[in-house]
Amino acid sequence: MKRFPRKAHGPFEKWVAVAQSCTLPYRRFAIGRASTSSKALGLVASPRNAIPRYGRLKICATLNAYCVAFGAILAATILLTGCGSKPEPSRSNSSELHTAKVRVQTVERKAHVITEEVAGTVRAKLQATLEARLSGRIEKLPVVLGQPVKAGDLVARLDAAEIKARLDQAEASLEQAERDWKRISALFEQQAATRAEFETAQAHHRVAKGAVAEAKAMMGYVEIAAPFDGVVTKKWADVGDLAAPGKPVVSVEDPSALQLEADVPEAIAIHVRLGALLAARVDGVNEELTGAVREIAPRTDSLSRTLRVKIDLEKQPNLRSGQFVRLLVPAGERHSLRVPASAVVQRGQLDIAFVVANQRAQLHLVKTGKTAGGEVEILSGLDAGDSVVVDGAGQLTDGQSVEVK
Repeated sequence: MKRFPRKAHGPFEKWVAVAQSCTLPYRRFAIGRASTSSKALGLVASPRNAIPRYGRLKICATLNAYCVAFGAILAATILLTGCGSKPEPSRSNSSELHTAKVRVQTVERKAHVITEEVAGTVRAKLQATLEARLSGRIEKLPVVLGQPVKAGDLVARLDAAEIKARLDQAEASLEQAERDWKRISALFEQQAATRAEFETAQAHHRVAKGAVAEAKAMMGYVEIAAPFDGVVTKKWADVGDLAAPGKPVVSVEDPSALQLEADVPEAIAIHVRLGALLAARVDGVNEELTGAVREIAPRTDSLSRTLRVKIDLEKQPNLRSGQFVRLLVPAGERHSLRVPASAVVQRGQLDIAFVVANQRAQLHLVKTGKTAGGEVEILSGLDAGDSVVVDGAGQLTDGQSVEVK
């Protein structure tokens, strides 16, 4: 059957057809030489043994090597031809931007105090948990959470039926004892009663007066009053609950005076002194708080290896009792590069800074450390002596021309 050559449609197939036509003379020459050699050796000319096996393998290897080499040359030629025309480089966008006016500051290596964050809690200086001093059902609880109270205001009242009955009984006994004592006293003055009878009546009268005083004191425990001006922070019970000694009913505290309580590790507690000013950060309060150390525990907790420290805090609008606080405790001193916080710009997850050199802004990736006092510690990315942009860095682009104010 006659085979017609397959038409080449694409440019790559055309180049392959050309390569095959170029290698055809080599293939015919090799086959011709192989046929002549086979006749000289007296081999039978047949389709299978016209060319010896080793000859066919050698020819195929040679042809494959030629085809691969030629194909590689053609591919390289095509690539070089397609990539030969290079586009003209576009102008930098920085030349098209306007000249920005910035303020710079020289990066310096400064000594600063190393601080460690210690978790703490805001608490009221004056707080109390009110309890009942006798057992009884809660009859009245006229306060709610957050309600301001004055000293002496009623907070809770207990059912006083039993105490009232005891008071009535004591008052009746006192009236009887007082009548007996007056009668015996009159008889004793007339020498109609003995001294022993007079002293017995007098003792009964005193016992009755003491019973009345005790019953009245018990009646005073029926009502629970606020011990100072403050607000109700927690209700431990409600109307109908059984109150008993040692069982809390209501908690009250004074929100006008707050303090910070923190357990400082003993390794850095040696840097804390009475009266020293320490800074603290509170979520919800924009500015750092500063307070003086008022109390330091005289002994270390054997389990946590910490010392309890109390610090006075100034009253702030968003500062409340119970808030979480990060106390900055000094732990030593070291030298490092520091720049104003405005010099570091966050773009995505990267921290960058711009250095002015030759009237142009150069973008530097920086690695920052801790922030304190409005300054950021630079761990890498800047060198001492660099002129870093501290005002207007957020609107700069790398390579943009700048003018220093």
